[in-house]
Amino acid sequence: MVVDDIGLLPVAADAAEGLYRLVDAAYEKRSIAISSNLHPSGFDELMPKTLATATVDRLLHHAHICQTSGDSVRLTQALAGQGVSPLT
Repeated sequence: MVVDDIGLLPVAADAAEGLYRLVDAAYEKRSIAISSNLHPSGFDELMPKTLATATVDRLLHHAHICQTSGDSVRLTQALAGQGVSPLT
C-alpha cells in the first residue's frame, strides 16, 4: 500500500483513525510506503497523541526509512516557466 503526502492537510478524527486502522491491518502482513514532509515525531500534530504513537510505532518497526532533500522539481520548473501552459 502507498499513502502519499501525509500531513499536507489537516486530518479529521475519522481520517486519523482510518490511517491507524490501515497501518494496523497491514502491520507485519503487508508492505506500506508513506510519504510525508513531517518527521514521524510530528504525527501527533495530525492526530491524537495515542493514535499517533501507535501508528508510528507500527510504521517504524521493521522499517526502511528513505530521507530525501533538495528543491522541488515542480517549483523549479514553474519558476523557470516550464511545464506551465496559459489558460485559453
